Order: sequence, then structure tokens, then C-alpha cells
Amino acid sequence: MKKTLLFSFALMLSVVATAQEKLTEGVLIANQTMSSDNPQMNAQLQAMGDSKATTYFKGEKSRSETSSPMTGDMVIIVDAVEKQMLMLLDQPGLGKKFVLQSFIPTEEDLKSVSVEKGDETKTVLGYECQQYFIKMKQNGQDVEMQMFTTDKISAFSHNTTAMGDKIEGYPLYFVMKMNQMGASIEVTSEITEIKEESVSDDKLSLTPPEGYTKMEGM
Repeated sequence: MKKTLLFSFALMLSVVATAQEKLTEGVLIANQTMSSDNPQMNAQLQAMGDSKATTYFKGEKSRSETSSPMTGDMVIIVDAVEKQMLMLLDQPGLGKKFVLQSFIPTEEDLKSVSVEKGDETKTVLGYECQQYFIKMKQNGQDVEMQMFTTDKISAFSHNTTAMGDKIEGYPLYFVMKMNQMGASIEVTSEITEIKEESVSDDKLSLTPPEGYTKMEGM
């Protein structure tokens, strides 16, 4: 009995130690839900159902992929060293478009972002995450976010580019609240799976693939 308990305890310590080693290459799977206090909009959001986001990362480069029957496919590739972001859109009625731009926030951008480090932590899939509260303006709308980030994963999130260096780590969980067309919308995203595996450099290239044309006005 004593040996069994010691073995179980050792196994638990091993799992914790493994989870806390810094992960520099792999895949993150996130589940995203949306809801609204407006009954009509909430019905539309519920009809869409939950969505999945897959993020591939290697070092300080990452690629996030999302797909929806209503909004089509979207890929966002960020390079934290080059400070560049490539967005690929394949949407109904729009076709295949790309936007390549720097994501370095201006002084004016940073003035509109307020970041407060919270007192709480949250454990997600074995990773202890630090709480942050963010207030900012996006397309003229007030946006509030609560994030829990870990510094044990090297991936760079496009969701934190507007905050400069005010936030450390990758968000494994966040809740975003905003107002759209007079209705309050809440978006919740949580990483549900973390896989350590090799990622092809081709997936992280900032060169737009064939068939995509530059989006005008961007």
C-alpha cells in the first residue's frame, strides 16, 4: 500500500513537472463560445454554435486557424521577432484576400489600452496562469477583457498585440465583452488541448499563398 501511494505521488509530481516545462513548439486547440443579452442576436449566436481555433507555434511564430459557415475561413500568422502579422481571409462574397502589416502599437494606441494585473491565478491543463484585466477601444467600441496567461508556452497571441509589452505570456483562457449594434456580446475562449509536436516552417511563412489578393484599403 505504501509503495502504491509513493508511486502515485511520484507520478503526480512527474506530471506537474512536465506541464511546467517551457513548450516551444506544438499545437493549441481552443474552444470559443459567444453569447449576447439581446435575445435575437443571442439566438443567431447560438445557432452558429461553438467554434474551434487551432494554433500552431514554433518559437515566437504562431498561426491561428478558425472556420465558420457564416464568416468563412480565417488564418492569422504572427512573427513576434519581425513584428509582422499576415491575415488570410476566405469568406463568402469576398473571396480570398490577405492583409500583411506591422502590429507594433503606436503611442496613441497604447494610450487607449489599460492593463491591470490581477490577484488571481487559474490552472489550465496543468499550466498556472496569471490574471490580467484589459480595457481598450476597438473600432470605436469599448472592449473589456479578462485574461489568464502562462509564460511556459512560447507561442505569441494575436489577441495581445494591441497591448504591447503590458502582458506577459500566452492566454490559455480569456473572456471578452463588447457592444455591437446596441447589444452586449461576450466571447469566451479556452485552450482545451495542448500537443507537443513538430510544426512545418511553411505554416508560419509571412508570404501570402497563391490565389490570395491584397485587400484594398488595408
